[in-house]
Amino acid sequence: MPIKRRASAILGAFEKAQTEIVGKAVVLADGKAGTVENVWLDELHGLRISIRGHDGKWPASTVKFEQS
Repeated sequence: MPIKRRASAILGAFEKAQTEIVGKAVVLADGKAGTVENVWLDELHGLRISIRGHDGKWPASTVKFEQS
C-alpha cells in the first residue's frame, strides 16, 4: 500500500507542476526563449519541457522562468 500512495503523490506533484509551468515564459541556457508547451517525466533528467516554436525537449534545470 505505501507504494501506491507514493506513486499517487508523485503523479499529483507532476500534475501540479504541469499546471504551474505550461504557458509560462522561459529562457533556456543557450538563449532560446518562448512559452512552455508541454511537460514530461524523464527517468534520466526528471522534468523535461518543450518550448513553443523550438524543436526538442529540455531538462527543466536548464530553464529560467520569467521573474514576477
